[in-house]
Amino acid sequence: MLSNASIPVSGAITSRYGSTGLERIENWQSLMNRLRGQPVSVQLAGVNDFFNRLGFVDDIDIWRQEDYWATPIEFLGVGRGDCEEFALAKYLTLRELGVPDAQLRLHYVKYVPYNQFHMVLSWAAAPQQMPVILDNIGKTIEAATSRRDLIPIYSFNGSNLWTSTAGGQETSVGDSGRLSRWEDWQVRVRGGVMHTP
Repeated sequence: MLSNASIPVSGAITSRYGSTGLERIENWQSLMNRLRGQPVSVQLAGVNDFFNRLGFVDDIDIWRQEDYWATPIEFLGVGRGDCEEFALAKYLTLRELGVPDAQLRLHYVKYVPYNQFHMVLSWAAAPQQMPVILDNIGKTIEAATSRRDLIPIYSFNGSNLWTSTAGGQETSVGDSGRLSRWEDWQVRVRGGVMHTP
């Protein structure tokens, strides 16, 4: 998904996000170098821990928009984001590390304790296997069955979109390209676009 052309040069990053933002982005690149070729369980834990160190802030307070899906460069640049930024950055990083898209899903869920919508990432080695959840609220990776605080609504990855029932059953409803924010996010990731808060 990323190419050298899609990662802005350090001068552009520094002018937009400062030296601290540049350092976070360089640490992300170092993380990917360290995790490349490692077992998936090590990659999942490393990626989850790395991004969960960043701060949670609502989009309106950073981007002056109600719902903005920041790219990992933007997220790391400002050092904070909401649940979509955490889930999307983890997804992209794991894809960059070679984890197959078919094993990853971004889940739009309802977080029961706060009665609010939330996004998490899941990984499963095979479709029939119980997925594990990577989240910024529950910071440890847990089996989906342990996360009774999450009610699934829909999920997607780079190619597919599924709806979920209250009983946990999923139905394929087509291509993930139907999600305009997802399409916009992918274009901005590939183009290395940086938004200024």
